[in-house]
Amino acid sequence: MLIEFIIRGDHIQLDQLMKATGLVSSGGMAHALISDGRVQVDGQVETRKRAKLRPGQRVRYLQEEIVLAGPAPPAVIS
Repeated sequence: MLIEFIIRGDHIQLDQLMKATGLVSSGGMAHALISDGRVQVDGQVETRKRAKLRPGQRVRYLQEEIVLAGPAPPAVIS
C-alpha cells in the first residue's frame, strides 16, 4: 500500500513517521524495527532511529511504502 504523508516542517524523524502513519503502535517498536534493519529509506536500509526525512523521500516497511510530501503552497488570490 502507498501512503502519502505531508510533512508540516522541513523534516520528520523516521521513528516519528512510523508512529504517525500507524505502521507501529509505539516509539519503542519503531526503534526496534529500525535498529534491526527492517526499514528502508530511498531503497537503502536505515538504522538511524532519528534520521531526518524530507519531502521527496520514500520509506518502506514490509508491504507499506510512505512517500513524503511538503505542505501545499498557499493559494494565490487574484
